[in-house]
Amino acid sequence: MDFLLGLLGELVGNSFSLNSRAFFDVALPEDISTNGHLIDGLFNYTTVLNILFFVLVCIGIFGFSYLYSHKRSPKAYYTYGNKKSHLIVTGLIGAAVFLSIDLNITRFSNDDLLNTFWNFPKEEEKPLQIEVLAQQWMWNFRYAGKDGVFNTADDVMTNHDLRIPVGRKVEFRITSKDVIHSFYLPNTRLKVDAIPGRITRMWIETKKTGLFDVACAEMCGTHHYMMKAKMTVMAPEDFERWQNEAELLAINTNDKDNLDNYWGWKWENN
Repeated sequence: MDFLLGLLGELVGNSFSLNSRAFFDVALPEDISTNGHLIDGLFNYTTVLNILFFVLVCIGIFGFSYLYSHKRSPKAYYTYGNKKSHLIVTGLIGAAVFLSIDLNITRFSNDDLLNTFWNFPKEEEKPLQIEVLAQQWMWNFRYAGKDGVFNTADDVMTNHDLRIPVGRKVEFRITSKDVIHSFYLPNTRLKVDAIPGRITRMWIETKKTGLFDVACAEMCGTHHYMMKAKMTVMAPEDFERWQNEAELLAINTNDKDNLDNYWGWKWENN
């Protein structure tokens, strides 16, 4: 595959490998995650092979149009394409496409899914745990307070403001209050549906600080375009300082009798 990518790179005056984004930088947001290159690699693989087969098909169409034009073949040759040789050629082409594109895409994606994206952080890795509630048209984030238990009076709750430390694994548990939404972090290449009555999961690890977008990737109503938040990736010491201040503020200001504050749930490690 690297040979094909290198060959195409020579044709377009570029050089790139399976996990390189040099050719597609204009189309994709910056990848700030440790695993986003896996998504980019799959995208590159699919795109390059589709371009390759598209070129081959064009060569066939225009080549046969030239070779069998009326000037060179004034007498038409009629065939139904059901001869044994025709069926063998068609079968070989179909097998080549299936083995080189479909089967490899399935293999790459399944390997990444099982070995990385579904390989959730272990408890001993001390991941940051965040609960996410989607609603029309807002992202609600909940951090466990000093007691380490979700859905208690000292929880830190934010709207449209997600804060995480760089270099630390973060696990999200996501649900929806009304309709299906999709929790999408473009700069990590990951998204997962937020479904009413169900809890979905996703984890990320970032490698760069900064301010990045959080979007909804599911049409969720008339103001879907407004359902966007910001993810602030902070240095560990800055995040710890913010978390301590936010926890202190939550303890002093959270209304223990306001039932709207208790939209969270018990976090279960499984």
